[in-house]
Amino acid sequence: MAAGRPARRTQHGRTATMKRRDVLGAGLALAMPAVASAQGFPSRPVRLIVTWPPGGTTDILARQLQPPLSAALGQPVVVENRGGASGAIGATEIARAPNDGHVFGMVTSTVISAALLTRQPYDPLRDFTPLLLIARVANILAVPVSSPIRSVQDLIDTAKRRPGALTFASPGLGSAVHISGEMFKLMAHVDMVHVPYRGGGPATADLVAGHVHTMFGNAGSTLPFVRNGSLRAIAVTSAQRAPYLPDVPTVAESGLPGFAIDEWYACLGPAGMPAPAVEKLNSALMGIVGQPAERARLLDLGVEVVGGTAEDCASFMAQDVEKIGRVVREARIRVE
Repeated sequence: MAAGRPARRTQHGRTATMKRRDVLGAGLALAMPAVASAQGFPSRPVRLIVTWPPGGTTDILARQLQPPLSAALGQPVVVENRGGASGAIGATEIARAPNDGHVFGMVTSTVISAALLTRQPYDPLRDFTPLLLIARVANILAVPVSSPIRSVQDLIDTAKRRPGALTFASPGLGSAVHISGEMFKLMAHVDMVHVPYRGGGPATADLVAGHVHTMFGNAGSTLPFVRNGSLRAIAVTSAQRAPYLPDVPTVAESGLPGFAIDEWYACLGPAGMPAPAVEKLNSALMGIVGQPAERARLLDLGVEVVGGTAEDCASFMAQDVEKIGRVVREARIRVE
């Protein structure tokens, strides 16, 4: 009996060791396809989901990236528009997509405001892998050219003399333009009435016609009206003056220190994407938007290229969630 016990322990130990090896081997076998997929990425066509309908700035940016990105990745890149619900429908599809890197999307800052204002099936920080902050677009604080308001201080003084009498337009509740206006009201301690429209086109048309007093219009859509003399730009919402309007001051330097808010465009994938896929997509995208000719062309449209690392994009989004969340809470914005 004594001689047999060590043999049984040895056999038990050998069996246990074999079981552990089997488990480890199975785990490695499961992990290998993911590793191989990441290293050989991309191995098939890539889907680029645009969270807005065709024709807008987001769609235009994505389609301009499509040909050089296909060349850089060595696979076709297919652009798919999934507009609706202020970008939330497309954002949800991105969040739920397979996370091997073959599906990612072009989103705007509304991916954050939509999640803060309404119940959405995604969390803007937890459910995405940031790839690249493509560009920022300042909002232009504009008034009709016939308006007596010629500066931010004029606007503040008028609003304080006539509480609740001035109106500001936006493309819709919860839009970046709306958030800019609410932030202005909070920091300037003024009462202005928000007039939401169904899109930027009708809002800008009514501003030009003088049916509303002001708007924090997206530079891409407002700049042409400033250049043709239909609107007067009295400030920009960015932290620094916009290169395409160098003589127009920022809101911050016009009497509201610390005021800075931009619309932005970023590429995001589903949460948990493999690092090699993230690095390859970031490098390919940065190689395109980092070209001087591309930067200059976009700047003429009011779009300022940002670029950077995936980590830079994640940090920027976290700061924006905090900033927009604060405005939403303090202004008590509700979307029914």
